[in-house]
Amino acid sequence: MIETDLEMTDKIGYLLFKKGIIDSAMLEKALLAKAKDKSKSRRNLAQILVQDFNFDHDKIFREISILYAFRELETKPEEIPEERINNIRTMIENSSESIKELMIRNSVLPFMYDERMKDKLILAAIDPTNRQIPRIAFGLNAKRYEVIFINKTDYNELIKKILPPENEFLKALEDNEDIFQLEGPEESLFDEDELDAEINKSALINLIEGALLEGVRRGASDVHFIPKAGRKTEIYFRTDGILHLWHVQENTLPEAVVAVVKDRGKGMDRFERELAQDGFIQREVDNHIIRFRVSVLPVVGTELKNKFESVVIRILDDRKVIRDLEKLGLIGFAKEKFVKAINQPQGMVILTGPTGSGKSTTLVAALYQVISPEVNVLTVEDPVEYVIEGARQLKIGYKMNFEQAIRSILRHDPDIVLVGEMRDKITAETAIKLANTGHLTFSTLHTNDAPSAISRLYKMGIEPFLIAYAINLIVAQRLIRQLCSDCKKSLNKFDEDLMNASGLDIKEWQEYTVYTPVGCDKCNGTGYKGRLAIHEALYFTKKIRQLIVKSGIEVDEESIRIQSKKDGSSNLRESGMQKVKLGLTSIEEVLSATTED
Repeated sequence: MIETDLEMTDKIGYLLFKKGIIDSAMLEKALLAKAKDKSKSRRNLAQILVQDFNFDHDKIFREISILYAFRELETKPEEIPEERINNIRTMIENSSESIKELMIRNSVLPFMYDERMKDKLILAAIDPTNRQIPRIAFGLNAKRYEVIFINKTDYNELIKKILPPENEFLKALEDNEDIFQLEGPEESLFDEDELDAEINKSALINLIEGALLEGVRRGASDVHFIPKAGRKTEIYFRTDGILHLWHVQENTLPEAVVAVVKDRGKGMDRFERELAQDGFIQREVDNHIIRFRVSVLPVVGTELKNKFESVVIRILDDRKVIRDLEKLGLIGFAKEKFVKAINQPQGMVILTGPTGSGKSTTLVAALYQVISPEVNVLTVEDPVEYVIEGARQLKIGYKMNFEQAIRSILRHDPDIVLVGEMRDKITAETAIKLANTGHLTFSTLHTNDAPSAISRLYKMGIEPFLIAYAINLIVAQRLIRQLCSDCKKSLNKFDEDLMNASGLDIKEWQEYTVYTPVGCDKCNGTGYKGRLAIHEALYFTKKIRQLIVKSGIEVDEESIRIQSKKDGSSNLRESGMQKVKLGLTSIEEVLSATTED
């Protein structure tokens, strides 16, 4: 098809073809699909490419907007003032149900009235060519209107602010508040019949499902169910590393609450209350599959008749997986050596830190830098937290435990291996062997800093020369809270006692703009919103390797720390203070999360 004929046949197709976004074969397919399209909406080529051939929505419609001279909304959702958000919400809520439903279904927002022409309504749409837009404008009584393009990502963030999704389970609970009221005396003895009566209340199911849904939407990492005496259960969300009380369920047996959790998941026995149990739950939340890892532990209660159990549910949201190294917060020496280490053809990269310090997140991001169809990537994790595209993740179960999987992995022709955690000598030896025999190996350890990871391996029984020449890099990591960008304020006066006790020179710090937390509605009054990582990188230079090989009865950690500092490394506190200087966190937060060494 010659270009002039194509331009006359379909302007959109001609534009996308000329820009190299689609090739001739795809253009022919799309034109054929358009010719066969019998839908009432008479879709254009852009809509067909996005809906039928999975092309990137924003990439296609940005070009369409340029073609038809639609302006693009360049203001980010977080920059839009609250007053504007409220105005948009009011316009939507004041419209008829049919127009409201039409706007939501077609992703169109009444953004604002033009400041120069007060009767002209500006509509923001992810598809400015949508044929329903004139109907929406008429339904909103707009005398005149202009359509602007908003990219789909920004629209999704904005609509969550304007019309937060309703938690239907909590709404059902509110409609049936009296269902939890006791029918008998509080001191009645606990028995299975009473428990069954409690469990059969549908409101309990709503409570559990509502807690899971709310935890996901609030960005919590864990949901805690803590039994209390007097028929009470406290439910907490862990957000930004801190536990916050969300709800207290009263007039209900804690055993009933835990039993419903067990019933909602898999791999747990409701009638077993003396042993630790692990299970999992999977739900679709806001069109995303979310997995929940459940841990149940028997705990002591003040009332002997009760068999209390504590429940912690870890929320595994794959949308939180970081694939871009730039988003990990690595800076300077740590970033340089991390990139160098993960691009070596063999050797080991170890992440160390306490539980919940983001080690798995960092390792998954590293894996995504090296995964390709040309290499066999295997992971052994117990349990598997995130599904990693392009990797073969071994399934641990009662027929194949962690140790068996580790032994078998050597025979499965790996190029790159992720060992979830080096928890014993067998695991560590296998991981070291993989690193020494031409494989790039990733793993984690629970130690306070990078040099102490060497001591841990040595005490496990790994030979010093194997440690020295198998490992490329050890990174110690912590997560600290990030200051809320909406309410943080610059610090005018330093706390002299705090600065002196921490060994910080006030005169030096007066050269920087340092911020302190305040607290607002967006951060729930904490002054912090979100978390960021700080790192200590121990790169294995020739001198570091020599120090390890010369180890006698124990590893000389102090000598390794001194040499690492000479090589350019920063410890965790120094790394945190760099983030303070960048205005990302506070001095107090760094001091509370790190030690001086």
